Amino acid sequence: MPNRPIFDRRNGQYITESVNGYADPGTAESTESAVSDQLSRLFSIQASNSASLGILGGSVNVSVRIDNPANSGRTLYLKKIIGNTSISLSLLSSFSGQVTALSGGTLTSPSTVVPANLHLGSSVTSVAATTSSTSAVSGGTTFVLYPLFPGGFGIDFNGSVNVPPGQTLSANVVGSLSVLGVLGTAIEVIWWEI
Repeated sequence: MPNRPIFDRRNGQYITESVNGYADPGTAESTESAVSDQLSRLFSIQASNSASLGILGGSVNVSVRIDNPANSGRTLYLKKIIGNTSISLSLLSSFSGQVTALSGGTLTSPSTVVPANLHLGSSVTSVAATTSSTSAVSGGTTFVLYPLFPGGFGIDFNGSVNVPPGQTLSANVVGSLSVLGVLGTAIEVIWWEI
């Protein structure tokens, strides 16, 4: 399957979307691959983190890692990365945030995450080994670095990024406040396997 471009061919801009939490509080998903639909191989993992930050503020990270084992016999096709950053109890604080996607990378103190099959009722499981962490990803090669505003976000790849056997995809969402507040971050990665 050929890779699809993630950059607009007319103006070179990166294709993405932000969700207006006030006017459009949800996002919709559709299956991008008829083959994945027939094989029931559309998967998702999620992770979130939140913290009450002190008077000097700080950062809140959440990361996921998807490893495609060397002899899996399948290629993973990245459909979408979605998530959000949320702030409450912030007093005159400035916010900064970003989502990063990387080839490779290592997670600190990872926890196993079981991928959900988005074809509800299917017993088909993912070939991927998936983990999450509340720390940033170390190492790896960044291929997406996108600034965030408080609220939801979604970046469509529609299969243009693939993870062949023996390769790893990592993704991180981080939010930072300059003074005290409660800050939350969440990420979901959706992919199909062929």
